[in-house]
Amino acid sequence: MSRAGFFETIVGALVIAVAAAFLAYAYGVSGKGVGRDHYQIGAVFGRVDGVTVGSEVRIAGVKVGSVAGNSLDLMTYEANVELAIDRGVAIPQDSVAKVVSDGILGGAHIAIEPGAAEEMLVEGEKLTITQGSVDLLSLAVQAFTSGGGKDSDESDKPADPLGDM
Repeated sequence: MSRAGFFETIVGALVIAVAAAFLAYAYGVSGKGVGRDHYQIGAVFGRVDGVTVGSEVRIAGVKVGSVAGNSLDLMTYEANVELAIDRGVAIPQDSVAKVVSDGILGGAHIAIEPGAAEEMLVEGEKLTITQGSVDLLSLAVQAFTSGGGKDSDESDKPADPLGDM
């Protein structure tokens, strides 16, 4: 083998090793690779806009896991979300899971507000108290088109300076 061929073989092997390391990292970050350091729990939401596989799960703003999967329940039309939680983090059974927007660009994460129960969730159990995402665009349109909540008939009447005596 010539010296140029040997150099090309080394560079090719290095490129393959870097690609494999990148794929392993991406797989781990995506939440798909639930291993011994995570346990899975579920949650059911009415809406999960912006939450995707790999989105963060946070408690008090600190990442404690990631979204491992989501699917649509064809009977109830609700979103089933699987959460991969760090093994060192115990979540009380009466905790609340909320879909929280990361900003105006559409990203979101799951925020868990721990409850006061002494019983903790174990592998395969579900959070039963949830709050889905809020459609901010619809709320804004509703606020601007509602006219402040007054009926149009009453807003056209002049105010009675003496009131009802």
